[in-house]
Amino acid sequence: MTALQTAVERVTEFDDMGVLAFTTRREAGTFGLSGTDPVGEVMGRWTALLADTGARGICVAPQIHGDRVLPHVTAWDGILRTEPADGHATQERGLALAVTVADCAPVFLAHPSGAIAIVHSGWRGTEARIIDQAIRLLGRAGLSPDELRVHIGPAICGRCYEVSADVRSRLTGEPANRPGNVDIRSLIAEQAREAGVTSISMSASCTRCDNDSFYSHRAGDAGRQLAVIVAKQ
Repeated sequence: MTALQTAVERVTEFDDMGVLAFTTRREAGTFGLSGTDPVGEVMGRWTALLADTGARGICVAPQIHGDRVLPHVTAWDGILRTEPADGHATQERGLALAVTVADCAPVFLAHPSGAIAIVHSGWRGTEARIIDQAIRLLGRAGLSPDELRVHIGPAICGRCYEVSADVRSRLTGEPANRPGNVDIRSLIAEQAREAGVTSISMSASCTRCDNDSFYSHRAGDAGRQLAVIVAKQ
């Protein structure tokens, strides 16, 4: 990392596996294509980020708050925009996987072999247990969940995230008759543990509390962070 070194939150828990993972901060600029910044400027950031990571290619999808995770089994060069999905997985070193976020949680998965995955998990993705889909995809390659490491990146914290009674009930599985607060990242961590993952870490950053450092949808921001993971060649 060079130009982005001070404009990202790194996942240092993956360093010993040769896996680079990070979430951009506000000073890196928005990476969302539907915001107010000119598309040319946004794509310039994508191109610069790709060069900065040393990856040969990077992919992103139109996100639909579902549970679809795309497997990538062949290499490509440059920026790939795929069909709609909320996650990606690959065993190819040198390919970067990315999701955009602004309150929803970016979830990074890595294996010592270099297999990686990333998912975008808001309340709908968490309810659909999208992390299970990523773990299953890696499992099809013979990778056991207890060999994976999971990191849950910057997202809105439980103190800031108030949801309706219906959403609260759907996420917690408990009856709710009034709005209340939900800690999305804790729910995702619990799902990972239930799936057999034993190595789980979590960012201390809240996109709403730390709005000077991160874009937050709840704070009214149109900008989006980019969460990226790549196994170095």
